[in-house]
Amino acid sequence: MNGIKTFILIMAMTALLVWIGDLLYGESGVILALALSIVLNGVSYFFSDRIVLAAYGAQLVTPAQAPELCAIVANLAQRAGLPLPRVAIIADETPNAFATGRDPDHAVVAVTEGLLATMSRQELEGVLGHELGHVKHRDILIGSLCAVLAQAIMLLSRMAFFIRPRDDREGGNPFAAILVMILGPIAALVLQMAVSRSREYEADDYSAHLTGRPDQLASALKRIESLNRMSPMRDAQPATAHMMIINPLRGGGILELFSTHPPVAKRIARLDAMSIQMR
Repeated sequence: MNGIKTFILIMAMTALLVWIGDLLYGESGVILALALSIVLNGVSYFFSDRIVLAAYGAQLVTPAQAPELCAIVANLAQRAGLPLPRVAIIADETPNAFATGRDPDHAVVAVTEGLLATMSRQELEGVLGHELGHVKHRDILIGSLCAVLAQAIMLLSRMAFFIRPRDDREGGNPFAAILVMILGPIAALVLQMAVSRSREYEADDYSAHLTGRPDQLASALKRIESLNRMSPMRDAQPATAHMMIINPLRGGGILELFSTHPPVAKRIARLDAMSIQMR
């Protein structure tokens, strides 16, 4: 099923790139966009983990460098029946975490220094169980592909302001730059939302059953959200925000509707209900 969803995502992102190319440069833009999408899909499949880790300055660590973190990951991975993922730390004081890679054999779990500093061991287990849930369900490939392609779409949308599109006689649209600038990022966001929201609930459920402590993940989510509001991540990016356990860019009010994640309050309520059932 995830293979079908991945294919649909690739086709949707490719169609969006082609649409942008057509608006800016007509037929030649379509050809260029198709070529670009082929390259990006290949690069994102094989190197998305490196791209995302580099975007956040994440450094891979060994058990000697981070013994407790690596021990927790190893224990949870064994209980989940997963290959041991690599572990990385992001030099950011705001707590957050994500998983990336193309499959469980090439997975990386990354956490911020802030997460290690603010979570109890049980809360940390809940967060890491959530990320291993993404690995188990093979969400990491979809999330990584979406991150790289969304970055490309948003970059093209910004570049559209400086690119003079072809006129109508050459197959372009004189208002293409303005249209792409406005609609490109919105379309990329909608695609991110389509692949993110339900997966967060599934990963929460997986962590709850893997650790047997849904209350600890609920506690972690509440604290992570609060600290993200107080001090947002320095390097948070719209193209990769959907990969985090808590969206570092999400605001309140009407912005909730455009978040790549479900409301934290609903996630906590579900976990609290599970905690009561598991007693």
